[in-house]
Amino acid sequence: MDRDWAEPIDLDMVAAHAGYSRYHFVRVFRAAYGQTPGQYLSHRRIERAEELLRTADLSVTEICTLVGFTSLGTFSSSFKKHTGLTPSEYRARHVGQGSALIPGCYALLWHGSFKGLLKRSAEERNFREAG
Repeated sequence: MDRDWAEPIDLDMVAAHAGYSRYHFVRVFRAAYGQTPGQYLSHRRIERAEELLRTADLSVTEICTLVGFTSLGTFSSSFKKHTGLTPSEYRARHVGQGSALIPGCYALLWHGSFKGLLKRSAEERNFREAG
């Protein structure tokens, strides 16, 4: 989960890979880490979003997609729950206190590719075409 935090993660597949049933995996994970796998993954994604908001010249929506959230509303509420600030408030508080922001195209390349944004654009286009 630490390596593929930006990808959609199927809990059943992770549990099967670990050799446990889904429910036993959640119990063992919570005992080891003090949180459910979903909470752990959400925290990893929020931490990455914090870094991108401080350093990259990307929109909040682009960052939401890059860190693995599929809903901007879920991302914003999770971010606020974790940091106490909305993503925009967080950026306003932290930008301008260090070096200039990294251009968005470089940040996207460092992330690995534009595939997350391309995938989301295709999904939105398909949704619009479906009516």
